[in-house]
Amino acid sequence: MTPVAIVTGASSGIGAATARRLAAEGFSVLAAARRADRLETLVDEIRRAGGTATAQPCDVTSDESVAELAAAAAGLGGPVTLLVNNAGGARGLDPVESGSVADWQWMYDVNVLGTLRVTQALLPALESSGAGTVVVLGSTAGLIVYEGGGGYTAAKHAQTALAETLRLELCGRPIRVVEIDPGMVRTEEFGLVRFDGDAERAAAVYAGVAEPLVADDVADCVAWCATRPQHVNVDRLVVRPLAQAAQHKVHRVGTASGG
Repeated sequence: MTPVAIVTGASSGIGAATARRLAAEGFSVLAAARRADRLETLVDEIRRAGGTATAQPCDVTSDESVAELAAAAAGLGGPVTLLVNNAGGARGLDPVESGSVADWQWMYDVNVLGTLRVTQALLPALESSGAGTVVVLGSTAGLIVYEGGGGYTAAKHAQTALAETLRLELCGRPIRVVEIDPGMVRTEEFGLVRFDGDAERAAAVYAGVAEPLVADDVADCVAWCATRPQHVNVDRLVVRPLAQAAQHKVHRVGTASGG
């Protein structure tokens, strides 16, 4: 039977790229996100390429919606062997003293509680498969803080703590827990969401960086971790573009701060 992979936040960016890649790897992909129209377009694309995929509208901040996702996964018939917790995002770049409580709340709800809610709902199916894997798409922001990033780094640090704790608690059971922490990734929507649709501010983050990571690079990492032999657990994979030596050290060409 074809193994089932569930990908949240699959309507764009890293989630969509991961759904495509996992389908190419032979998984039956259950693509989940809030925007049903974009999911249908993605699923059609995967099927035309010869893959197997199903769309499931899902809001990871809703208990009822996540329960429907778990039911949809069970209805596919194959063993649920992979969950990719990709849904997340950032809002704002304000200092702590003036940060929006609503933005902080949203980031915690989506990045942390969304991961918690979906993982709880799918753990029984993953365990029943006898060879389950939970992938948590974190960020280098979960490993170090930076000015203006208090809300996002707090949420991503919490997501990292969730993944590490889950791995300890599942020790001895047939479920791997993999954390993937990308650095600078240029996708079509992450910066726009963070800066409330301000395309100029979103583009400025990557100014002078010729080759930031793209969604397919991260999807490649997900696929590699997920397809290792089941006894191999990649606890944490940190991936950055060559131009980014650290969170605060980025080589930029043709800018005031670049080389």
